[in-house]
Amino acid sequence: MSNRLNVTPNDLSAFWMPFTANRQFKQAPRMFVSAKDMHYTTSDGRKVLDGTAGLWCVNAGHCRPKITEAIQSQAAGLEYAPAFQMGHPIVFELANRLVDIAPKGMDHVFFTNSGSESVETALKMAIAYHRVRGEGSRTRLIGRERGYHGVNFGGISVGGIVSNRKMFGTLLGGVDHLPHTHLPEKNAFSKGVPEHGAELANDLERLIALHDASTIAAVIVEPVAGSTGVILPPKGYLQKLREICTKHGILLIFDEVITGFGRLGAPFAADYFGVTPDIMTTAKGVSNGVIPMGAVFVKKEIHDAFMTGPEHMIEFFHGYTYSGNPIACAAALGTLDTYKEEGLLTRGEELAPYWEDALHSLKGEPHVIDIRNIGLIGAIELAPIAGSPTKRAFSAFVKAFERGALIRTTGDIIALSPPLIITKGQINELIDHVRDVLRTID
Repeated sequence: MSNRLNVTPNDLSAFWMPFTANRQFKQAPRMFVSAKDMHYTTSDGRKVLDGTAGLWCVNAGHCRPKITEAIQSQAAGLEYAPAFQMGHPIVFELANRLVDIAPKGMDHVFFTNSGSESVETALKMAIAYHRVRGEGSRTRLIGRERGYHGVNFGGISVGGIVSNRKMFGTLLGGVDHLPHTHLPEKNAFSKGVPEHGAELANDLERLIALHDASTIAAVIVEPVAGSTGVILPPKGYLQKLREICTKHGILLIFDEVITGFGRLGAPFAADYFGVTPDIMTTAKGVSNGVIPMGAVFVKKEIHDAFMTGPEHMIEFFHGYTYSGNPIACAAALGTLDTYKEEGLLTRGEELAPYWEDALHSLKGEPHVIDIRNIGLIGAIELAPIAGSPTKRAFSAFVKAFERGALIRTTGDIIALSPPLIITKGQINELIDHVRDVLRTID
């Protein structure tokens, strides 16, 4: 097995890779065979600095001992237990630990296996919640342009990334969208949360006037939109959304799959911005990306609204075979222990100013038309090649890998989100890699 992990397979055709240019990849494969802390190792023995925390998820760094040991121990004891009508102690322990770090009032957790499943769960909860309260007409969902909420039908319906939607038909009915908050003409090269655009939240009032509040179940937004290229909420924007939702009895859902677990320098974006949603979706950082897991946080009043009727009846007809899988729970507990012992849920606050200065040092480099940052997230937006959108950023991605750094690109935007254990020296190294790449691509 060890030998198999360290060679490139001689046939790559069977695996249809997700969100990948399959033909290009299989002509020149980029293979990782091991990882430790801040680095991957490639199949040809090169070290690659991880500038993206894997896929926004490896917040504590790679192959951390407590997480590895927790998984090994759990796998040797209880590897699976049914999630329906049965339980196991570790899932209850994990739920309690998560509630302890959640924003005040979010007292219950429903486990899933991914961010996409967390979003589906949250949307169903929102619609069902209004129904059990006698407001069954509230079925409409409001997302946002350029939003990313996973790839299931509910998620791409409330999401607003065109490429994720256009091939899959009419999607869910009864969905509308707020405008996105990307205003480069006013906010280009902002450091941190931009000044302009809070008034865009008022468009929710227009949608309410159009559809009537009595038909709207929930509004879902990413506090910081990640996968679309790091779009930040203008100052006061999230507060305005909260006020409007409260005024009209609409649930506010924060998709914190990316921003949760320390990415902004606080446990959750809800803490960072001082705005508490009614439902909060998470995944990725909950288990450090080691075992697939997601968790949906809900306020007590939402949970309690379902706890009526005969006690032997199922209250919420929803769940997954692997909800709260014992090994995933063990990985999550090992992750939480690592976060706590190393102060990782707030370490981003300490590093954020240094990160900001390093990112903005790229202003004036070739092709750079905007830079955005918050916490330990950054984006460098590039001018697209006329007639070939995404090509310039993809070239940067490939060249960065060849030079020893993993970056992420979306459209013509380079997105960075390193593990929270990154040092100032490694920040310099990562930014220098990006700088070198920018100076060499066409």
